[in-house]
Amino acid sequence: MKVAVIGSTGQLGTDLVKTLSKEHEVVALAHKDLEITDHNSCLVLKQHRPDIIINTAAFHKTDQCEEEPSKTFLVNAVGAKNITTISKEIGSTIIYVSTDYVFDGSKNLPYTEEDAPNPINTYGISKLAGELYTKQNPKHYIVRVASLFGVAGASGKGGNFVETMVMKAKKGEPIRVVDDMWITPTYTMEAANAIKRIIELEVPHGIYHVTNSGYCTWFQFAQEIFKITGLTPNLTPIKTYQLQMKARRPLFSALATVKLHKYGIEMKGWAEALHDYLIEKGHIV
Repeated sequence: MKVAVIGSTGQLGTDLVKTLSKEHEVVALAHKDLEITDHNSCLVLKQHRPDIIINTAAFHKTDQCEEEPSKTFLVNAVGAKNITTISKEIGSTIIYVSTDYVFDGSKNLPYTEEDAPNPINTYGISKLAGELYTKQNPKHYIVRVASLFGVAGASGKGGNFVETMVMKAKKGEPIRVVDDMWITPTYTMEAANAIKRIIELEVPHGIYHVTNSGYCTWFQFAQEIFKITGLTPNLTPIKTYQLQMKARRPLFSALATVKLHKYGIEMKGWAEALHDYLIEKGHIV
């Protein structure tokens, strides 16, 4: 199969290119190759005519999204519309990478694919709009991921939570992490492998949650990082309100991968996936 990966140098995009290239023809499209907010730029897809287009491009600096809603919607929604329109014209299947932030966090249990979205910040609203545009192509997969960490680091953010924790610990800085926000940490290589399986098994089109299993708070995530690496920083739990962030965050946005299990696609627990990541990054042996 020929697969185009938009956002190929991002954290998830890098691992998608790596894992898909083993058995498929991959067209890696970085930001310099394709600007999703510009319909004419997206026409490069017509030259390649891929069987599948994976759109990982996003503007995901959550607080900045509140200050720049126009830019946020241009990338996350209009960009999705541009890609979806062209995917229909050339008969491609479209995969749109979405987020746990389409939920409001009030369920207090992991969200399944059947739960109704209700985003509470600009980023989440824009990604839900992107989902709706993507659905205009009947041959679509909406893949929701959460709290990603990968070897390439997040484009636009620099690094990821794991790297930030390790760096601060090695510098001897005191670390404060929220203990009232529940998440599903997900290793991008695990997510990439699951997306590869979705493509190869040709599972029914629709929405899929693609995350490592289990959930924890950011504080518990940090504790596990230090437990595995043997680092012993001064780590203090705090409450979300103490950070005074511009954007509201769902306090419980863990995702459950219910539908993947039906098709025999299994993902590791988040702590085991974290261990694999720390080995790959060379933090442990």
